[in-house]
Amino acid sequence: MVSINIVARARAGLLGISCLLPTTANATDEIQVYNADIAQLGQWTIEQHLNYTHQGHTSPDFPGAVVSNHALNGTPELAYGVTHWWEIGFYAPFAVDQNDRFLSNGAKFRNLFVVPDAANRRLFYGVNFEFSYETPPFSQGRYALEIRPIIGTRNKDWEFIANPIIDIGFGSAGETNFAPALRLARNLGHDRSIGLEYYADFGQIGKFLPVPEQSHQLFAVADLKLGPFEVELGAGYGLTPGSDRWVSKLILGYAFPVDDSANVSSRVSTMNMSRKSQRLNPLE
Repeated sequence: MVSINIVARARAGLLGISCLLPTTANATDEIQVYNADIAQLGQWTIEQHLNYTHQGHTSPDFPGAVVSNHALNGTPELAYGVTHWWEIGFYAPFAVDQNDRFLSNGAKFRNLFVVPDAANRRLFYGVNFEFSYETPPFSQGRYALEIRPIIGTRNKDWEFIANPIIDIGFGSAGETNFAPALRLARNLGHDRSIGLEYYADFGQIGKFLPVPEQSHQLFAVADLKLGPFEVELGAGYGLTPGSDRWVSKLILGYAFPVDDSANVSSRVSTMNMSRKSQRLNPLE
């Protein structure tokens, strides 16, 4: 009878612990701070995001969840410039876990709205809305929404960007979490920069996790161009027990050439916008 009671209590304890665990697995397909740059009008761009967890969580965040330790996460991203201030994007996130299993994390669709000519402004801003369909190894809910405000400032030497992200999970297991990201970078010229990026997940808004259970990561990053390709490399370190300890990331991007005829109808308004933005351009 005593052994039966012990087993029952152990099961109850495990059930209680599982109720406190996050409803989303600790696997991130995109580690990036958005800077409000978008594709040109009528232009397609493609990016491949990859990140590998060298040392991370060794147990699942919920039963059946993918384990982050020794897992490769990523997504191909296809984007299109609808207007000078609106870009749409499509994702196909995936993971390859420590047992070499390929796992699909459904699909994502986003709408990014920004101030026009953001790359040439001292102060720039925007907001991204990203709707996702998620699969069981990654989330206990099927649908989620990310709201990512973007605000930043730059001059010819430095840039600082903040993305105070709100993650909303739908359904009975859904939560509304606060997961901000920050970037401070130094422009080295010749399409090169180095910097620090900070990513956090405080947990549910109004019920933040204890600090040791929160995720806080600091990345050293380098951005450069290799021919027509844009490359970002990063190495991240987890600052709390709730973080993956060592993570590396790679973003490889390519912008397809734009047919000038696609911009004929908006050429006059674009020139007027450019003249206005030149007065704000800190790089000139």
